[in-house]
Amino acid sequence: MPRRILVPASLERVAASQDGLVSTRQCQEHGMTSSQVKAQVRQGRWQRVMRGVLDTTWVAAGHHDRHDPLDSARRREAICGLLAYPGSVATGVAALVLLGAQGAPRRIAPEVTFPDGSPRTGGGRVRVRRERLRRWVVVGGLPCVPGELALAQAVPDLDRRHAVALMDSARQRRVVTEDEFRRARESARGRRGAARTRTWWEVSDPRAESPIETAARLACADAGCPPDALQLVVRDARGRFLARVDLAWILPAGRVLLVELDGRDVHTVPGALFGDRRRQNELAARGALVLRFTGRDVAQATVENEIRKVLDSEGWTSQPWPAGRSYSLSPTSST
Repeated sequence: MPRRILVPASLERVAASQDGLVSTRQCQEHGMTSSQVKAQVRQGRWQRVMRGVLDTTWVAAGHHDRHDPLDSARRREAICGLLAYPGSVATGVAALVLLGAQGAPRRIAPEVTFPDGSPRTGGGRVRVRRERLRRWVVVGGLPCVPGELALAQAVPDLDRRHAVALMDSARQRRVVTEDEFRRARESARGRRGAARTRTWWEVSDPRAESPIETAARLACADAGCPPDALQLVVRDARGRFLARVDLAWILPAGRVLLVELDGRDVHTVPGALFGDRRRQNELAARGALVLRFTGRDVAQATVENEIRKVLDSEGWTSQPWPAGRSYSLSPTSST
């Protein structure tokens, strides 16, 4: 049986901060020899992800014990670029992922630049940009371009749904301020692919709290029925809080259509399910129409089709609701 190699505790801490990834350079810096690193790979304890990058959490079955494997996979791709190119800074979508913005495509490519803008030959799946940096930020030990530059770089490379979702999330999570968002829009002009994205910036909304909400909102707008309100607070006739719903449409005769969107891992435990049913029943008892959808419904175009049917049957016409204003389920309708 091969003798187990003792991995330095300091390297294990580094790996933990990098989602289980380390570079061969980091291994050497923390006291491991190249022979020991090769032995870890040969014995199946580590896996070589790309040249110069190792996965210390790999096991023969190929599984990672992570709560959100999709988010982790994106982060790991972003980190790979930094480890493959020591001294580099994460850019574009990779930087947005590390900065905490949601809404990136399921699969992303590692991408980096060097602060002096010097050229490098890209290796494998890592994209190396040539963009001189005046400043960058460090998040959890990982260098990234600032959020406004990351947005300007990323949006022209993406399709509309993912671009707007990342813009929404970056604003909602304060990855960028509103001033920085406007500067990102200006900075994006002139980049390859930017012309087709010009109108996308206009439909971004910082009230969206998840990529699924963004996708549903865009789908409804494309179907001719944009929501009248986002994150609408609903109260009863006495002003007591009842709910805050993702999307809402104000209907004739003081009625309202409320739509809630459930993510992959939300509202799944019995307590949450019971609470949601009770809340939905309470809203319906006061005359509200309540629909609930999942991410699969959004992907299959179920959301906009069902909402369009309800709105047509109710004689709805668009009447945007003031942001921040609550809706009262009473004959007088608003507070």
